[in-house]
Amino acid sequence: MGGYGACDISNEVKPQTAALGFHVKSGWAAAVLLTGPVRSPQLCDVLRINLSDPRLAETRQPYHAAMGKLETDTRRINRRLRVVRRITQKSIATLLAGYQQNFKIRRAALVVGSKIDPRSIANAHIRAHALEGQLFRSVLEESLQAHRIRTEVLIERDAYAQGVTKLKESNEDVRRMIQNFGRAAQGPWRAEQKLAALAAWLVLC
Repeated sequence: MGGYGACDISNEVKPQTAALGFHVKSGWAAAVLLTGPVRSPQLCDVLRINLSDPRLAETRQPYHAAMGKLETDTRRINRRLRVVRRITQKSIATLLAGYQQNFKIRRAALVVGSKIDPRSIANAHIRAHALEGQLFRSVLEESLQAHRIRTEVLIERDAYAQGVTKLKESNEDVRRMIQNFGRAAQGPWRAEQKLAALAAWLVLC
């Protein structure tokens, strides 16, 4: 766990309603936990979770073979996919277990690079990246849904525009709030964490 930020849980009697946001990368995700109300959300945790096994580099890009080519060995792919599912399920179970005493989480949102169908991509190397994007997104969604957490998926390039529309705030105000969250963060506050925070904020609505 990344350590709680500005969120004060010391005097809470019952769990606070909270939302999770993730920025999904290849083999890992930035995660942010926010509590409401939506007009004045508080950042409670920032961390990085594994979606692959750090000891097995090939599980970070399971559809890649040597020299960046598309992996065609089904046995290798399936073995890597099993590891990805196991690690992701473990990461989410550990994350939620750490929150259960203080937070009630029913919703999460994932920011991803694209939802393009990999089958529509002719270039084998680009298709490998698309397959990995699809894999990590879907496995993370499944792991959250197994804990009865409803999920939404946002496309990275559209995330702030969706935030402006849904939150009924100006683009400047949305970005200012996201930047302000970083003051409470105990660690990096880069684009990945900002997008994860935006995702969590949107599902607090």
